[in-house]
Amino acid sequence: MLRHGTKVAFMLLCCMKTIKDVFSTFKQSLGTLYDTSEIEALTLMTISEITELSKAMIKAFPEQEITLQQHEKLNNILTRLQTGEPIQYILGHTEFYGLTFKVNPSVLIPRPETEELVEWVLNSKVESQKSKVSNILDIGTGSGCIAISLKKNFPTAQVSAIDISTEALQTAKQNAELNEVDINFIHADILNINSEIEIPKSEIIISNPPYVTLHDKTQMHTNVTDFEPHTALFVPENDPLIFYKAIADFAIDNLAPKGLLFFEINESLGKETVEMLESKGFKDIELRKDMSGRDRMVRATRI
Repeated sequence: MLRHGTKVAFMLLCCMKTIKDVFSTFKQSLGTLYDTSEIEALTLMTISEITELSKAMIKAFPEQEITLQQHEKLNNILTRLQTGEPIQYILGHTEFYGLTFKVNPSVLIPRPETEELVEWVLNSKVESQKSKVSNILDIGTGSGCIAISLKKNFPTAQVSAIDISTEALQTAKQNAELNEVDINFIHADILNINSEIEIPKSEIIISNPPYVTLHDKTQMHTNVTDFEPHTALFVPENDPLIFYKAIADFAIDNLAPKGLLFFEINESLGKETVEMLESKGFKDIELRKDMSGRDRMVRATRI
């Protein structure tokens, strides 16, 4: 016999006969996990994936019927969404800076604020000197979204990308092939870099390193804390800038003169990040807010 909660969910799933029904069912089933706008976005993404209809078509024809096969796939996805699993992991891919990237639990899901970081690089003073940017380094590349997006926009540059995770690097390599770019992937730990690894001096070093503290964790959604890789997220409470300090030290030796260092940062540690870079001799340091008005990016110049 079905338990009451399971029975209700089953009855809801059986009612998914049209696109409109799918929206209604997802809203009722996911209401305790996400707000209304998030549920609508998740539903739209899921229907588009399963039906291969554009989002515009889905909105224009809500009475279009769902086939039995589509119903079963929607059912399976909804069941996983109810556990808090991110839709990007369920579908196996996501969009970033106009490109498609494979994602899985070995890599962080690329986020809009990281797109803003990439945009800042492209809009910086190096934009008018693209032909002169010969080397770019992405530290903690994960899915490769930053490195690959920059390579697409600096096609003549040699782009290298470091990560400590062999699984992440494997995913990043697949994404480089998917997006038809050549990236020099390097397996390394930036906290204990091997001096024998050959890394060319770069005009740009960019990183979105781990920066989430245990305090931050208590305020995060379970679809992040329960599913995304902890090694790419969390830092010691007593040393939250551990990766930033290591990367800054590395950049002192590996950035070309007047080269640029870009960071995505913990919004609560903007002042501390700027002060750390100042103490290490970087100049023209700029702290920038993201589209939500939070301190999320820093740019600094090596003298």
